[in-house]
Amino acid sequence: MKKSNMSQDNNITSLVIVGGGSAGWMTAAALANTLGSQCNITLIESDDIGSIGVGEATIPPIKQFNRRLGISEQDFISHTKGSFKLGIEFIDWGKQGHSYFHPFGSYGRNFDLVPLHQYWLRDRANGDAACLDEYSMAWWAAKNNKFALPIADKKNVLSTYDYAYHFDAMAYAKYLRDYSQKRQVTRIQGKVTQVNLNDDNGFIESVTLADGESIEADFFIDCSGFRAILIEGALNTGFEDWSHWLKCDRAVTVQSENTGPLLPYTRSTALAAGWQWRIPLQHRTGNGYVYSHRHISDEAALASLLQNLDGKPLGEPKLIKFNTGRRKKTWHKNCVAIGLSAGFLEPLESTSLHLIQTGIDRLLALFPKKNCQPLLSQEYNRITQNEYQSVRDFLILHYCQTERRDSDFWRECASMPIPESLQYKIDHFRHSGRLVASDVELFKNPNWLAVFVGQLIDVEQYDPLVDARVHLGATEKLSGLRQTMKDVQGIMPDHQQYINAYCPMKLKK
Repeated sequence: MKKSNMSQDNNITSLVIVGGGSAGWMTAAALANTLGSQCNITLIESDDIGSIGVGEATIPPIKQFNRRLGISEQDFISHTKGSFKLGIEFIDWGKQGHSYFHPFGSYGRNFDLVPLHQYWLRDRANGDAACLDEYSMAWWAAKNNKFALPIADKKNVLSTYDYAYHFDAMAYAKYLRDYSQKRQVTRIQGKVTQVNLNDDNGFIESVTLADGESIEADFFIDCSGFRAILIEGALNTGFEDWSHWLKCDRAVTVQSENTGPLLPYTRSTALAAGWQWRIPLQHRTGNGYVYSHRHISDEAALASLLQNLDGKPLGEPKLIKFNTGRRKKTWHKNCVAIGLSAGFLEPLESTSLHLIQTGIDRLLALFPKKNCQPLLSQEYNRITQNEYQSVRDFLILHYCQTERRDSDFWRECASMPIPESLQYKIDHFRHSGRLVASDVELFKNPNWLAVFVGQLIDVEQYDPLVDARVHLGATEKLSGLRQTMKDVQGIMPDHQQYINAYCPMKLKK
């Protein structure tokens, strides 16, 4: 008698993760937390293969990931020597000498059916010099180096912002490794040298290590980074290249000593052939120059990075080469790629760990049986494709909408054709300041608003409904909102003071 798929005999009982780092151990931790003892989870990683260490700056959804694992925020930040992040400051992106802030959270709170920013556009057209930043509680706190956790009372401006973290990515992977191993995840030190496929259905049956050991499983997760040894090396799923839009293809990184106050935000400074990040942690500052090697040599990029450091370099600089784009299929047969093996979008908006997180979430939502019904992988790939493309468009926006013409790099960015999906959003905002991001996109309307305005896109007209709502006293409301935010930040603790009291880093004994 044919067994029904309802039978537990068809359940996945063994799973192999190839690769450690942030992707591997985030995946292991989430699967161990969800599947418990019902599935044997093995993670293979090689000490000989270095980790890229992406993800030292994050975005707010990382808090949800940690909470689902039952991880204490204080303990996590202390162990990863982390700090808090209220947003990103962009310097010299729209034009040289100009800066803006991309905050986490909303711009105030809407007081009408017409969005708040439409009243700001009207007041700006009438000569009001207040910048959009002044309606963001995150900006007021960041500008004055303040931090406190948001409150729940929706009537209070201290509920209108959100936050994420800066942390040591290597320490985070170690933290999750300890978490996973306490939940019976088996770690094997070794290098995969061969992937063995089933002759009949093309599924991965096992992987062979350098020492000859063969490890079998029902399902495999590729967290092998840019090498993508399962999803591409064995299953040949193909790669969609986006380097014609996102021209940076290398990064040189170095850590440096902390100087000055511990800032509660990431800084991104546009340079001649790309941009430089600054990520403040409790024990050091992370720095990197993301650039196009067609427009600057590796040696010149390193020299520029070192010249622009705030403090003394710590350790040797590291060169990373990458191709921007995504796998055409991130789930194929009995294998899912998560992290850099699935694709790469440069860290301009700190999405690396988030794309790992959502890849894991989708796998759990569509978790298969042993036969891996193709309908599941089809849906997984559809959602993944849409997510990567929407993030891609948001990143392209920073490059294509700029007044900079001071180098070949920026002239190319400003003149390049862009995806229709991005042009549609730009056209709506330019025409009447309207925001049309989908609710399922990672970056919502306030995120798009920050970058549209920050990249100096001129708006032809504001929403005509604004002129019909004169009885609301919107100008006075906006002025009062700015003053309230200014007053409230004055009573918030300094970022360093808050960390010292709440989550100081763990010192080595």
